[in-house]
Amino acid sequence: MESTTRRVTDEAGARPPGRGAQAARNDRLIREAARAVFTADPEAPIAAVARHAGVGISALYRRYRSKEDLLRRLTAEAMDRYLAEVERALADDRDPWTAFADFMHRCLDLGAGSLGMRPVRGMPATEEIADREERMQAATRRLLDRLKAAGLLRRDIEVGDVAVVLENVQALRVGDAERTARLRHRYLTFLLAGLRLSADVELPGPAPAWEELRAR
Repeated sequence: MESTTRRVTDEAGARPPGRGAQAARNDRLIREAARAVFTADPEAPIAAVARHAGVGISALYRRYRSKEDLLRRLTAEAMDRYLAEVERALADDRDPWTAFADFMHRCLDLGAGSLGMRPVRGMPATEEIADREERMQAATRRLLDRLKAAGLLRRDIEVGDVAVVLENVQALRVGDAERTARLRHRYLTFLLAGLRLSADVELPGPAPAWEELRAR
């Protein structure tokens, strides 16, 4: 009886208390709402996030002191998802181009071209964000180098080109969400064909540097 009572007590103690579960739920709703709101309009006020999430503005401010704090959290999460996808692509032992193309399409679905880069612009980069940026660049460069070594990618394609392609395709919006998603993948497929090795056309100028992308 004593062991059963202790087990029940231990299990109950392991569960998050009611308020803790509600707080975790609100935080999840806020971050989901913020991704939707700021992807559609990076200049939207933070009050729009609270309305979209269905929580009071005070509940939002208890978790995030400002819009910038919330954006940094979203940016860090997006960067982590992107890094996970790069590592997944690097570990993919299929044909390198197939692995790369699938990686790009997954990044598009994750919104890597929007919240992965856009919100951090105009805000001072924290050490945490700067570290992620360096890791993203290094991992993406390894992926591109593998394609170039296999003779599958244009020699003049760099990390900045990948960021610009994802961002611009992600910005496409027409009609409903399903139609938008299909068109985004259509144009990503089209643009990926232009990245493959070709000696016919020389691209004017170098790829955008990371500093140029952040300074816009």
